[in-house]
Parts: sequence; structure tokens; C-alpha cells
Amino acid sequence: MMDVIIVDDELAGRRTLREFCEAEGDLNVVGEYGDGVAALAAIRSRPPQLLFLDIQMDPLSGIEIARALDPSQLPSLVFVTAYDTYALEAFEVSAVDYLLKPFDQERFRKTLARVRPRHAKSGADERQALLAGLLAQLERGARGPGEERPRLLAEFGGHLHVLEAAQVEMIEADRNYVVIRVGKDSYHARSTLQQAEIALRSQPMLRISRSCLINMNYVKEVNRTLRGDFILILAGGATVTSSEGFRGKVKEYLGTMKI
Repeated sequence: MMDVIIVDDELAGRRTLREFCEAEGDLNVVGEYGDGVAALAAIRSRPPQLLFLDIQMDPLSGIEIARALDPSQLPSLVFVTAYDTYALEAFEVSAVDYLLKPFDQERFRKTLARVRPRHAKSGADERQALLAGLLAQLERGARGPGEERPRLLAEFGGHLHVLEAAQVEMIEADRNYVVIRVGKDSYHARSTLQQAEIALRSQPMLRISRSCLINMNYVKEVNRTLRGDFILILAGGATVTSSEGFRGKVKEYLGTMKI
């Protein structure tokens, strides 16, 4: 028996998925949500084995929810979408399952036929690799005017916040989390530095050490240590120093900046 959570901001969409799931003997719907923030809290509290996730939701999209999931407890994911040809091509490349609205029970069962054996044979690491591949494919695609802008989901003061990529000044790794600096505030997100770097591809992010990414738009002052490492002072007041191994990359980037 597979526990299932359904996330879709349309009532009709949730009802269709629930009815199709109830017709299967091995699926147990343990929750359905029309709000992304509530859904994420429920998924973290009781991780399902299978997650149906609508992509086009506001203010928190299905992609943003997927990015915020605990990699060690990642369920089998089936994304539900109504459009976006490029996104469908990305799903095919990454081998992550999807349902294109509107879909019927036959199409639903074809998706399940792929999900069941994959879930039984794969571990969380493999599912995380598939998801990372999908996110990379999606974010490499050209985004036209008016399309969804990249955002991050992070916690601050006991609440979840949606951050615009352009707001982020710095990201530092902290074990299974990353610390996101926005001005003088520090947010926490369950992610890896590599995932955060992909999510912020639209920004001039520069890795200055193994555990730190800097948005160069926010660098206000640059100094050097006696050994030659770079000291960067950000607009929000944070001061960070590059490591020896990344000294050359920082120097090369600074050399491309116009005076």
C-alpha cells in the first residue's frame, strides 16, 4: 500500500485524482491540499510514498514545493501540468513522471505502471537525482516575458516565506540546510548549495568557497587579506572572505567587472 498526497489548487483537479486513486487497490490517499504552504507542512509531517503535485499554483508552485522537500524522504513524484511544451520535454529527459491536463483514467494508470516498479526499486538518492535533473532542465530553458520568475521557499521567525531570487545576497551551506541572507535577515531552507545555485541561475552568483555563494549585485566593497584572499562586504552588512581554492575564480570575475 502506498500513501498518497494530492496537491492541486483546483477542486476539480483534486477530485479527479482522488477518484482515480480510490479505484486502485494499492493507493491510500492520506491528504489533499489546494494551498502549497499547507501542503508542504503536511508532506514534511507525514511523508507519503507518492505525491501528485500541480505545477501552476500561486504563490507557491509545485516546482518550489519539490525543491523544498527533504531529500532523504523524497517520495515518488508525479507532476500535473496544463501547459508548457518545454517543461514536458524536460520531464521526458529526466524520467520524472507527469500528467498533462486533462487526462483520463487510462492515462493515469499508464503513469502508475511506471511509478510502481520505479518506487519499489529506487531509493531516495535516485529519486533525488531524477528531481535534480528535472529542475536543471527546467531552469536551463529560456523564460519569456511574463513567465514565472525564480523564487526560493525559506523559513524565518517560524513562518515560511517566498523569496525572489533577486533579493538574495548570499547563501551558505549548513549541513542539510542552507542559510539565505536577504539584507540583515537570515532565512533557512532545507536544500543543498548545489540546488540553491541552480535555483539562482538568473543572478550573478559567485562561489567564493566550498560553502558560500555570493550575489555579486550586492557587493559594495572589496579588500584583500595579507595572504591574498578577497574580503567582500555586502549591501546588507555581511562580510565574507574567499577561500584559497576559490581565490583565482574571484579574481577572474572581478577582472571582468567594468569600472
